[in-house]
Amino acid sequence: MKSAVETLSPTRAKLTVEVPFEELKPSLDAAYQQIAKQINVPGFRRGKVPPAVIDRQVGREAVLDQAINDVLPQKYMEALQSNALEPLAQPEIEVTEHGDDGLKFTAEVDVKPEITLPSYDGLTATVDDLTVSDADVEEQVQALRERFATLSDVERPAADGDFVVMDLTATRDGEVVDGAELTGMSYQVGRGGMIDGLDEALVGLSAGDEKTFQTELVGGDLVGQSVDVRVKVTQVQEQELPDLDDDFAQEASEFDTVAELNDDIRERLGRGKRLEQAAAARDAVLEALLDTMEVPLPEGIVTDELNARRQTVEQQLVYAGMTMDAYLEEQGQTQEEFEADLDRRVRDAVAAQFVLDAIAKKEELGVDQNELSQHLVRRAQQSGQDPQEFANHMFEHNHIPDLVQEILRGKALAQIVESATVTDASGNPVELKNLQPDGTIGEPEPESAPEAEAEPDAEVDGDEAAADAEKAGQ
Repeated sequence: MKSAVETLSPTRAKLTVEVPFEELKPSLDAAYQQIAKQINVPGFRRGKVPPAVIDRQVGREAVLDQAINDVLPQKYMEALQSNALEPLAQPEIEVTEHGDDGLKFTAEVDVKPEITLPSYDGLTATVDDLTVSDADVEEQVQALRERFATLSDVERPAADGDFVVMDLTATRDGEVVDGAELTGMSYQVGRGGMIDGLDEALVGLSAGDEKTFQTELVGGDLVGQSVDVRVKVTQVQEQELPDLDDDFAQEASEFDTVAELNDDIRERLGRGKRLEQAAAARDAVLEALLDTMEVPLPEGIVTDELNARRQTVEQQLVYAGMTMDAYLEEQGQTQEEFEADLDRRVRDAVAAQFVLDAIAKKEELGVDQNELSQHLVRRAQQSGQDPQEFANHMFEHNHIPDLVQEILRGKALAQIVESATVTDASGNPVELKNLQPDGTIGEPEPESAPEAEAEPDAEVDGDEAAADAEKAGQ
């Protein structure tokens, strides 16, 4: 087999492949044998029909087509390997010649660009200061008090913050909308997230009152359609919060005093913010690296990823009961600004993957079975699936190479972050190397410890970095 490659762009190549007849013949013989078992020809036993008779009965062209379908994927993969091309999508294949002289075909495909890596040692990046304000602590304490709150019926109109028990019915042209009828539902006025106009309709209603208002559905077959919603209040309840004193601290936690409870909440918030700061640091270091280089991107891959991200956002909005217009208003964006921001984030994410792949290859990073198993378990936990069922699905659908690539990208990112200098806005160094998964800072490895003993922590950081890279731009 002979193959040649033509570079159409930094991210697209055209292969021209010539397969001589002797390499095509085994597939041709197999096609004749298979067809011989499928046809009935008088005078011949099934499976014993000679090729010449098959040519007359079925046509040699049909036999050639079957042989080509059999051999072409294999020869395409061989051509990719011999020309050191890494495909990113399905190829566009055109058979230009076939017959007794063999097979010739072309294949156009998006490929990974060749990337010239700059030095990635000693990058610098800055992130926001780690701060836990009194307001942050008070918000958590308030949420804890609300968990222990009691509800009591009141004989007055509902106001923001009250709970109501209500019945809801949505109709269109006088007909009840399928699945849009609820009875005895408890809801906190002002919470939002259900139906546009509901909170405004509830304010001022007493037990036994009802009101009808118009709104647009954000899910189901009638998404975007205007419907009439009748809401009837059967109870109005006032939320009574427990006093914030030492008795409450003892009831709601293992602490004896409010001061101890506040200190614990502040410390836990600090750990969480430290993890957020570490994730921001990884993003900032990667962004600093990307700013030093230009990465050509295949438009087909970018378009597919844009469509996938856009569809994900739309699905999440449907689950949240929110329209795109309401989401954009909440974000303070126009549709054009949303699309531009999404396009930028997708392009950054695709470029980051190419760069991290190149670093992993240059550094000859690898993945062992234990790392893959741990990554499978983490991914299963993130998606709320049984680890064994998740692993079986990944193996059955050949997604294991994708998971391996995720781990390698995480390791590559961890490596460049480890050599970077990251400071907060106040100029203080940000501790990343000894950061633990729970947000605490562990003891540094002894100076004399062999590098091999330090690898497990780096691998954990790499796996977290892989998750950050995967979520980038979403």
